[in-house]
Amino acid sequence: MKILIMGLPSSGKTTLATALARELSCVHFNADEIRKEINKDLGFSVKDRIEQARRMGVLCDIASRYGAHVIADFVCPTPETREAFGAHFIVWVDRIKESPFEDTNKLFVPPENHDVRVDGKFGMQYYAEEIAKMIAPKKKKFAF
Repeated sequence: MKILIMGLPSSGKTTLATALARELSCVHFNADEIRKEINKDLGFSVKDRIEQARRMGVLCDIASRYGAHVIADFVCPTPETREAFGAHFIVWVDRIKESPFEDTNKLFVPPENHDVRVDGKFGMQYYAEEIAKMIAPKKKKFAF
C-alpha cells in the first residue's frame, strides 16, 4: 500500500510518518531528503511539484512491488500533485493554517478526499498507532 502523509510545511508530516513507519515496520520516503539527494534538478514551480510527486509515486511503487507498505511524506499541495503521486491511503496533517512559506500557502488546496485528517488534538504517536490499526489490523492467531 502506498501511503501519502501530506499537509503544509511544518505541520508535523515527517514526525507522523516516522512514527507510522515504526508502527508498520515499513519504508518511509521523506520528500525533503529525496529532493536533496535525488531530485536536485527540481524547483518549486507547479510543474516541478507535479514532477516531484510523480517521481515520489514511482519510487514508492518500486519499493512496494512485493507487497510492503510504503509511506511518503510531502506537501503535495494541489489535486494535480496528489493525482501524480497516486496514493492508496491519504493522511492529511491539518494542524496549522499557514506555513512559513507564503508561496506554498497560496498554492495549497486542502484535499477533498482523504482517509484520515490529523487535527493535532492528540500527539503524533497516538495518530500513528490509530492509523496503523486501520492499515494493518492485528491478525488473529490460530492454534493447530
